[in-house]
Amino acid sequence: MRRTSTQSQLLAPGLIGRMQLRNRLVVAAMGVSLAEEDGTCGDRLIAYHAAQAKGGVALIVTGVTGVAWPVGAVMPNQCAISEDRLLPGLRRLADAVHAHGAKIAAQLHHGGLVASYASQWGHPLWAPSVPKPLEGDFAQAFLPEELAAFASATQPELKVLTPSDIEIVVSQFAQAAARAKSAGFDGVEIHAGHGYLLSSFLSPATNQRADGYGGTLENRARLTLEVVAAIRRAVGPDFPVWCKLDSREVGKEHGITLEDACRTATLLEQAGIDAIAVSAYHDVGQGKLHSQSNIPHEPEFNIPAAEAIKAVVRVPIIASGRISPTSAARKLEAGAFDFLALGRKLLADPDLPRKLIAQQSEEIRPCIYCYTCVSAAYVREQIRCAVNPETGYEHLRPLQETNTGPARRVVVVGGGPAGMEAARRLSRMGHEVILLEKGDVLGGTLRFAALAYAANAPLLSWLCDQLAHSDVDVRLNTPATTGLVDAMRPDIVIVATGAVRDTLSIPGAQLDHVFTGDELRSLMLGESDSILRRKIGFGARLAAQLGAVSGLSGNLELIRKATHRWMPFGKRVVLIGGELVGLELAEFLSERGRTVAVVDDIKHLGRGLTLVRRMRLLPELREHGVALHPDARDIVITPEAVTFTDRAGEAQRLPTDDVILAKGARGDTTFADQLRTAGHHVRVIGDAGGVGYIEGAIRSAAQAAASIHSQ
Repeated sequence: MRRTSTQSQLLAPGLIGRMQLRNRLVVAAMGVSLAEEDGTCGDRLIAYHAAQAKGGVALIVTGVTGVAWPVGAVMPNQCAISEDRLLPGLRRLADAVHAHGAKIAAQLHHGGLVASYASQWGHPLWAPSVPKPLEGDFAQAFLPEELAAFASATQPELKVLTPSDIEIVVSQFAQAAARAKSAGFDGVEIHAGHGYLLSSFLSPATNQRADGYGGTLENRARLTLEVVAAIRRAVGPDFPVWCKLDSREVGKEHGITLEDACRTATLLEQAGIDAIAVSAYHDVGQGKLHSQSNIPHEPEFNIPAAEAIKAVVRVPIIASGRISPTSAARKLEAGAFDFLALGRKLLADPDLPRKLIAQQSEEIRPCIYCYTCVSAAYVREQIRCAVNPETGYEHLRPLQETNTGPARRVVVVGGGPAGMEAARRLSRMGHEVILLEKGDVLGGTLRFAALAYAANAPLLSWLCDQLAHSDVDVRLNTPATTGLVDAMRPDIVIVATGAVRDTLSIPGAQLDHVFTGDELRSLMLGESDSILRRKIGFGARLAAQLGAVSGLSGNLELIRKATHRWMPFGKRVVLIGGELVGLELAEFLSERGRTVAVVDDIKHLGRGLTLVRRMRLLPELREHGVALHPDARDIVITPEAVTFTDRAGEAQRLPTDDVILAKGARGDTTFADQLRTAGHHVRVIGDAGGVGYIEGAIRSAAQAAASIHSQ
């Protein structure tokens, strides 16, 4: 069978130095907090990387492997390479990766100014000079419970490096590289980006030294070049050594520019580096920028920079940054870069390379760019993924897949993300599964979530496709009753009926221009009922009916485009509810020309959004003119306005054409309790057991399936 362009380009072998790689796909180094407390590689980290190697990737780069650990540590359970006692664990890791045909490199790392975690042990932050105080809205995005991770933190001391300190740093990097080679690693990546120690010397924003390590670019690059030279002496001429560089520091005054990065790249090539991994960094004080550099929200954000650096050097370029395999293949063919480093996509599906090889790209579980993974690191938790609950828990997978009993008949009630995922998993495990969905399509609240935030749409499509190609008996337009379930004689019933939404006790909530979240979802997706028909005009009813009859209401992309031209709402909309649903609706409506305000009595907006997504969305809403009013009191809806008292005690009046109630969702186990009373074995998953959004739905489904399978 002839390979597609994606396969022929991404899956062609390649070289970094003398290291032969089976394809062009690389696991980007990520801080995952899966090592042991003392920095050693244990079962969790080994299983995590072994799964990636088994999935077909060519090269794995371990995340932030500390050359001076515990000095320079940036997170808990960070892998270390600073002492010989760590070699046995490192060897086990290398052997586990090699067993599946992949290569592995240690990312040599010293946190420098970013190493606040090391301060808990009394270690200072190593820096080229005294930095400017941090400014911006970064800390404002944290919820109180997220800040609890830093409750015991103390203000770290600063250590401005002396010449003798610099000699120590150079020696630590060289010794770490020698350990990596001794442990059987295939190469090392020197981390000279992301605000860490080497990067802080490279950046004119943080390097104010007046000696030979500051001032000109050549002086600022001196430490990195000395590290390269010392490593080369330690490992010899044939061991692959490359460097990760910031192509620029986004939004940072006097930061690294692309011109700086190109000049530094040429110096590194002259120093004998074997490749350059191109990344970016940012002004860390600005919350929005935390998803606009090394972990970009904007597709292909760093690809032009990789192409620019490739134009000035002859060594291979490793690119990264939210690019699809299809687009990456085209870029590779055009010579924009040589290897593609993937982070979030491989967290969502470590088998992505294997599926490309098998020409099964439709099987790849999609990343939804929700920032669950990176947000976990920000609050000092281990890595996890919203769509792949096995990520970070690979060491438990053999236990979850053990089946000690016969195949079971399982009835799943509810065709939302939780029900679909549970049904999909159980069917693959060999169980007989019947899925009951009261509506005429699958997806539940994920359908509207995919409309409001387009990155969710591929997950909906993937789940539907998975079920369509499974043995699950899907029964649409089938409301579940205890009698119906009784007649099916299931061994186990999984209830995934979703959340219910209480009627809010807000004066005016029953007015005809006030829509609940459920009514809004029904309206946008072409559904209707007697209450909704009363609230909307003839034109809106006709449009909804035509969409339902023609099937257009099932095409979310078409709806998304059509709503830019017409929506059944006035120009002024007030959303009451400032958590995930309300804020994503505010974004959706403001992008469609509405003047939007968000009002809620909660003190902190954005609960339900992951931290890094919240850091981005809140500033963007303000930039788009959305008025945000947390901590509001005495909210009243009138025919012409929403009135309330703001947090400063001032009376506010927001004229409005329509009001949307986007809060009040809660779990509901009523049907599950009825089934239990009838004698059924019941598991409740998803929002029915408590609102957990997509991550909660997928994780609870996986846990239920594993539990049933192992019984």
